[in-house]
Amino acid sequence: MAELVEIASADDPRLADYRDLRDVELRKALEAEHGLFLAEGEKVVRRAVEAGYDARSFLMAPRWLDGLADVLDRSDAPCYVIDEVLAEEVTGFHVHRGALASLRRRPLPEVDEVLAGARSVLVLEDLVDHTNVGAILRSGAALGFDAVLLAPRCADPLYRRAIKVAMGAVFSLPWTRLPDWYDALPDLGARGFTTVALTLAPDAVPIEEAVAGVDKVALVLGSEGHGLSPRWEQSADRRAIIPMSAGIDSLNVAAATAVACYVTARR
Repeated sequence: MAELVEIASADDPRLADYRDLRDVELRKALEAEHGLFLAEGEKVVRRAVEAGYDARSFLMAPRWLDGLADVLDRSDAPCYVIDEVLAEEVTGFHVHRGALASLRRRPLPEVDEVLAGARSVLVLEDLVDHTNVGAILRSGAALGFDAVLLAPRCADPLYRRAIKVAMGAVFSLPWTRLPDWYDALPDLGARGFTTVALTLAPDAVPIEEAVAGVDKVALVLGSEGHGLSPRWEQSADRRAIIPMSAGIDSLNVAAATAVACYVTARR
């Protein structure tokens, strides 16, 4: 059972895991150094613990203690209890969801493990926005996709903002990073997947046509700015578009992924 520890000072060293949550670069360095990530909000904290992640500690306003009592009962980690004004001073923003947890990261699984039994996969190249990565994982999980593969330079799915937007889908949808960027798509082809790149390339066909009749499919999405690299666009088996109107050529990558997942799930 978690020990409840009341904290009265924002300078208390026990709160180090929760400091300056708006400073992305600082947080990336700190979380990598200590092998941790943060979950925010009752639902997300609960889903992280239920997924088997070990808690280093919890940070809660008093009003959230009852709602997460069962989670605290199952953990030996301390729960730091502070008022919401103090929580804002520590974290750098208003913690309106009232509950945070610092949890231990796990080693990333191998690609073979993530793809075992998978038929529908998302492959992300160099997406740098944590919100987009979180939204894509949420769409993939909601629409029946089996796994997500990330190129080495993609944003971290376990960054607090990504987890929050994903509503904990990062804990239920298998994912890992690709060890080899250059031959990632040919390697998926060798594993029996048809790789379908979402792109504005001249030979791109409507997404419904691109995924029709495909058994194992990997939808390939590029970065928020320039989209897919020439290497990935050209090495994909097929190139697809979402037909647009009103003079608009494309959607935000997270919105495009949701549409493409919906169509692909019904192939």
